[in-house]
Amino acid sequence: MALQHIDAGVLNVAYLDDGPSDGRVVVLLHGFPYDIHSYDAVTPGLVAQGCRVITPYLRGYGPTRFLSAETLRSGEQAALGFDLLTLMDALEIEQPVLGGYDWGGRAACIVSALWPSRVRGLVSCNGYNIQNIANALRPGDPAMEHRLWYQYYFHSERGRAGLTANHHAFCKLLWQLWSPNWQFDDEIYDQSAISFENPDYIDVVIHSYRHRYGLAEGDATVAEIEAQLAKRPLISVPTIAMDGAGDGVMDANGCAGHERFFTGPYERQVIPSVGHNLPQEAPAEFTKAVLSLI
Repeated sequence: MALQHIDAGVLNVAYLDDGPSDGRVVVLLHGFPYDIHSYDAVTPGLVAQGCRVITPYLRGYGPTRFLSAETLRSGEQAALGFDLLTLMDALEIEQPVLGGYDWGGRAACIVSALWPSRVRGLVSCNGYNIQNIANALRPGDPAMEHRLWYQYYFHSERGRAGLTANHHAFCKLLWQLWSPNWQFDDEIYDQSAISFENPDYIDVVIHSYRHRYGLAEGDATVAEIEAQLAKRPLISVPTIAMDGAGDGVMDANGCAGHERFFTGPYERQVIPSVGHNLPQEAPAEFTKAVLSLI
């Protein structure tokens, strides 16, 4: 399919739009360091059931571009959530089912929490993904700290330089570490890695992993949203939380216990052996979860 583009907020968003124009809308959101190809095997199953499927490139990825050189290349959670809301407004989408993981799951959780009337249902890999920045400097157990090495690397200028010089190999290593049971090949990786050539990719990624630890100032235009997120808002929309039992970056317990953040219908599913890129590794299970909320 040909990519489409639309101005939404501070971005010109590149996205795929598949399925009938009057179908129930599903918006699918990718994470770091991945792109819209995570949903290549999910979209056909949804379209076959009459859904209209919107799959956007996030800020800093692929052909999505900032409209102004003056806009802070922020990767903070409030910016990602507001990007999703403004895209829904631009496309005149009222109540989609939102599905996502990692950064995309965070955006989906934020819109579901703060604007629940705009969301029909939520599929969120790793459950409640809204960051608790106030407690970000509180250390976890050593095994979890070890999994987050890349985040601490990005806190330094050496890390920025390393990502800049080696982002193709660096992100491929993350794929391997985070999905140890997924036997992807170079062709699969390379079709997504092209998205990391976006001119704003490095700045957005580095800002994301510094802001979440309180090491970088946020974007003043989304400060009010960030303040609301600091209150750890509950999510009332019907939700399916999914964990891959082979996820190499998440806590071994995944989103067990996250039900306390959800006040509406809530179900947790654990998919054996699957890693962090759950939609691409287990498309049938992810598709079924989305369809259960249509």
